[in-house]
Amino acid sequence: MADISKRIEKAEKYLQKGKVESALEEYLSVLDDDPGNDGARHTAADLFLQLDRGTEASALLSELFDRQIAASDNVRAVLTYKKLARIGPPKLGQTLRFAEVSERSGSRREALEGYNTAIEGFLEESRENEALSALRRVAGIEASQENLKRLAELAAKLNDRKTAGDAFLKIGLSEEKDGHIGFPWYERAFQQDPSNSEIAFRYGRGLLDKGDINHAIEVLEPTANAQTSLPEHREAYGMALVAAHRPLEAYPILWALQEKSPGRLEEIGALIGELLSGEHYQQALELARKLEAQQQRLGARREFITFLRDVTKAHPPDAEFLQYLIELFNSANREHDYCDALIQLFQLLYASGDFIRAADALDRAAEVDPYLEGLERRLELLHGKIDANRYRAIANRLRHAGAETTAGEEEKAVESESEPTILEDLMLQAEIFLQYSMRSKAVERLGRIQKLFPREEDRSEKLRQLYLNAGIVPEYEDEATDETPSPGTATAKSEAAAVQSANAAPSMHGEDAVDNFARVTEITRNIYRQSNVKGVLFAAVNDIGRHWKASRCIAGLCTPGKPPSAALEYCAPGVKQSDVMTIVRTIAVLQNLAVQRGSVAIENVSAAPELAAIYQHTKSFDMKSVLASPLCDGDEHVGILILEQTDRQRQWRATDMVVLKTIADQMVLAANNAKLRSLMKTLAVTDEKSGLLKRASYIDVMMAEVKRSVQTSAAMTLMLLNFGKASTLAREVGEAAVEGMMQNIGQSVCANIRQTDTAIRYDRTSIALVLGDTKDTNAFFVVDKMRKVLANVKAPGTEHPINVTVGIAGAVIQKEYDAVDIVTEVINRAEQALDLAISQGPNSAHALAPLVEAAAVA
Repeated sequence: MADISKRIEKAEKYLQKGKVESALEEYLSVLDDDPGNDGARHTAADLFLQLDRGTEASALLSELFDRQIAASDNVRAVLTYKKLARIGPPKLGQTLRFAEVSERSGSRREALEGYNTAIEGFLEESRENEALSALRRVAGIEASQENLKRLAELAAKLNDRKTAGDAFLKIGLSEEKDGHIGFPWYERAFQQDPSNSEIAFRYGRGLLDKGDINHAIEVLEPTANAQTSLPEHREAYGMALVAAHRPLEAYPILWALQEKSPGRLEEIGALIGELLSGEHYQQALELARKLEAQQQRLGARREFITFLRDVTKAHPPDAEFLQYLIELFNSANREHDYCDALIQLFQLLYASGDFIRAADALDRAAEVDPYLEGLERRLELLHGKIDANRYRAIANRLRHAGAETTAGEEEKAVESESEPTILEDLMLQAEIFLQYSMRSKAVERLGRIQKLFPREEDRSEKLRQLYLNAGIVPEYEDEATDETPSPGTATAKSEAAAVQSANAAPSMHGEDAVDNFARVTEITRNIYRQSNVKGVLFAAVNDIGRHWKASRCIAGLCTPGKPPSAALEYCAPGVKQSDVMTIVRTIAVLQNLAVQRGSVAIENVSAAPELAAIYQHTKSFDMKSVLASPLCDGDEHVGILILEQTDRQRQWRATDMVVLKTIADQMVLAANNAKLRSLMKTLAVTDEKSGLLKRASYIDVMMAEVKRSVQTSAAMTLMLLNFGKASTLAREVGEAAVEGMMQNIGQSVCANIRQTDTAIRYDRTSIALVLGDTKDTNAFFVVDKMRKVLANVKAPGTEHPINVTVGIAGAVIQKEYDAVDIVTEVINRAEQALDLAISQGPNSAHALAPLVEAAAVA
């Protein structure tokens, strides 16, 4: 060592004297004797460079780099590599090791440069496996599509299927993240590695989206059935089975997922719909009941009912499922949906020949809403098919004067009328079955028609259309060779058509006349059901336009001389919709005329000078006749209601104007009531957790509802629900538990009352329900529904259901009484009724009738 030190000192002296070559010889001799002296090697390399002897310098630096890498001296190794690279290209192995060192030290750019240089060199030397290894590192540092694609293609070339499949999968995921389609990459990934569950899932889901259902099932099935399968894999497989119309196989898969993670309503809805479409009604009903129980526990029963209603609208159910829906809607106090379901049940039962149960369904619908459209027509279908007393009872409920027929009249039906009745019944049944996707039953009915009434389709367009809808071509053994009808046959058909038209004309005039007051009453009831002004206008223009058979019906709210604040238009089928400017100008001109004249009736629009200002608009939209009635709030004009006829000039009758004005007045009242309700709910302070209005709003809500009831001559009922003595409950379980119970009760009550009803926090353990359009006798149905809704709410600290004690009082709605007096009297009587119910024991309900005589004296 002492000799080496002397040599190094000697070399340094040579350098001081400028004798570079002599110093270099000394350093080389040191390396000969001590090969591990990296300091001498580094200095010698520098001297070679100084002497412009790059080859010898490169050899020494290369040897120095390898030694530094072996010693894990990464910092010096990087410096040595950079110096070596300036002289000439390092070995590929050294470049690869430099990239690895740079990657570990966090120098991302230098690592990528090193790897890419090594990859190019490996590929030039056909060392593809080493290039693939380097590409894996590049893709790990920077997973760009270019790097992944290079990796995938090289791996595929070398038959490294797992690496290629994984790289193609990552490209597809990157494409989807950027908003593009990743399916082509998933397809290439699956071709490389079909055993990868994630690849199979992505590819199978893509096939499902493209509509290749069977192939998607083949791809997804192994992944979904594997023990290590993920929920999303099983979900995709289940939805593929649903799309393939194999709902019975999808049922256990999707329901198991829903039980573990209750957030897949859309998938379960598709499954129920497919079960219904496939006529697996029992399974669909079972699944719906299980889903209802789950959603009830989650506190989402109201949303579930809406969800199931939408599913069954798209996929008509059978009679048993409809019975379940009817119970569901009835328990949620959803009258409109309840009636719709009963009408659907009637149609199915009638089509299947179960006329007694069909009559029961019709009777239940009429009990809730006797003004429901089409009830009389459906009742007539039951004529002669049910007991005459039963028929008359339903007819009386509908107030249908012509429905009562005696047994003697039924016996007088001539034999010739029975044949058309049978044909019409069979056609109606087939039409209903086709409507509810029950093709097999429809085909059976059409087969009977074909046997009983051969070639009837030649005379009936409706029957011919039914055959087309069912996909049936009637075949007869004795097919006629000459299909050209004889002149006698044509004449007979023409005469029959003429007689039929002559008979139909008076009936249409009587049925569709505008002064059909039953229909007008129905329109009025419908607009009063709406919860906001837009709903009132929408219901009005649609009902009025259809009833008058007008081409257009427009309702606008505005003061004279100002543009409308709200306007809605109904257009009959095939009629062009008006543009906004036409509606605004038409409303402005007709309202000015209505202010001067009252109702405006113009038979010939083109010849009317008062409409000259909007001539271009009336011409472009083919307006031939117009009838307008002002909307007046007292003496103030607040809008206008317009009927337009475009297909012909129409002579407006005096009855048209009177009835339209009557409905217009009711529209103003309904709109004012909707505004008042909305204002009350906006101004009233609502408890955020329970959804109940606070006690401070009690009197205001009562006053508003009483005034509305007086205006419309509608009933109103106040109901007080008590859930126990506040002081006793607070002492036993504490204030917090009592408040938690009331919050749960409030949420359940608010979720199950109508829009026209209002729930108010009356005291610590009581709730007041203000029921609009409800008599005190009908309030007991509400009591039963509330008890069912609250059956799952437990008393604090126990597993027992809560006690619900109810006091009921119907308001005395008479116009000669002051609203304040009515409110005071009904509040006092409701409290007395609650006291009487509490004295009768837990879970009691008591209704206290009004003392009308005493109120009148007061």
